Amino acid sequence: MVSAGQLLQHGWQVHQKKRYAEAEQCYRRALHEEQRNPNAWVYLGMVLHDQRRYADAVDAYRQALQLMPDFPIALNNLGNSLRYLGAVEEADACFQRAIDLQPDYLNAYKNRGTLHVWTGRLDLGLHYYQQALKVNPQEAELHRNLGVIYLLQGDFQRGWEEYRWRWRVGDLHRPTDRIPIWQGQPLDGCRILLSAEQGLGDTLHFVRYAQILRERGAIPTVYCQSALMALLQHSPALGNIVPNTLGLEGNYDYQCSLIDVADMLHTDLSNIPAPERYLHPAPNLVQYWRNRLPQHPDKIRIGIAWQGNPDHQADAFRSAPLQCFERIAEVETVELVSLQRGFGTEQLARWQGRVPIIQLPPEVDTTSGAFMDTAAIMMQLDLVITTDTSIAHLAGALGVPTWIALGYIPDWRWLLDRSDSPWYPSVRLFRQPELNRWDVVFDAMRDALREYRPPFSQRMAK
Repeated sequence: MVSAGQLLQHGWQVHQKKRYAEAEQCYRRALHEEQRNPNAWVYLGMVLHDQRRYADAVDAYRQALQLMPDFPIALNNLGNSLRYLGAVEEADACFQRAIDLQPDYLNAYKNRGTLHVWTGRLDLGLHYYQQALKVNPQEAELHRNLGVIYLLQGDFQRGWEEYRWRWRVGDLHRPTDRIPIWQGQPLDGCRILLSAEQGLGDTLHFVRYAQILRERGAIPTVYCQSALMALLQHSPALGNIVPNTLGLEGNYDYQCSLIDVADMLHTDLSNIPAPERYLHPAPNLVQYWRNRLPQHPDKIRIGIAWQGNPDHQADAFRSAPLQCFERIAEVETVELVSLQRGFGTEQLARWQGRVPIIQLPPEVDTTSGAFMDTAAIMMQLDLVITTDTSIAHLAGALGVPTWIALGYIPDWRWLLDRSDSPWYPSVRLFRQPELNRWDVVFDAMRDALREYRPPFSQRMAK
């Protein structure tokens, strides 16, 4: 007969491999053997949290605390799940209680800091991160988080310095160890490998630096996600484009991540490179979609996207329900085109806006490569309205007029307290005045749309 301890051990092993359903089954079997085992309830809560079943995770942690009220791990984890449910005060109280019980509890300080950052209290977030650094001054994740806050505040010098610690966290990896990392040396005539570090949106944002290094005499190769190959190859000023699914060939003098180029060039608010357009769609696809989409010159044709990657830790704060866009549909002159792919498209069935949403055929972006059709379709739009997704970066890189709906505390690159973006001249930002107030954001967009006049011959100019 398998003991509860063995079940928990095996469950944790498969849990670490992200086999969540199997881990959950093991933990529940362990609880069947030992219903009053607080550790088993904590393990169950952890796997439920990892499956984004936050309310169920809260119930599991409460069960553990009924059995062991002074259980710091259960309190910290309960606070973390409550954080995702938006129960700010209750989550904060859990972290405080965990710290009272264990004053050197690093994760409780970290989670408490993140709670307040997410909910707009940057001062408190910084305070608890600094408290955590007193527990462990070498904690890489804390330094990375501090870097993000400083960058968000526009303090690029301190921001880049702290953000470099992200390479020590353990979730990022360079393509190879055999090529020296570029530290800002002169690059005239040097071959440099520029690697994509994070998501597709980050690559679209920072790939501009390949062109900048090329203009400075470097010979860049962009080593990026294979899905972006076709799109980037239509912008020859970026240099050579190689998919990072292939092994490295050839010799390079240096390597650097695309984001680190911004750091090494001492990018700050005074010198952000913001070309009007640095990506270009395939001309044949532009013509194809010009002929394919209905022509209504009396309408303002708007492409919309609402859902980002749900795996992103802050997705609940940056993605808005499609229902919010119904306020935009109140403007009589608008025509809406869905740019949403995959996650979030199920919301289209519940659309109740005044005008229907034009839905594109399922083969979009499946034959030529990621964003290839979408980029060409954007050339037929008067405006893109999106939440903080890769669509925002694509539209900005193409120079398409773009309005971005931002959560109360946005990603660092959008900075604070401004309606423009120094990264993208064609972007306008609409910000929540307080946490979760999407209604205010979309009311402001609706009102601005009533006064909006698309740039002259916007569609034909593309």
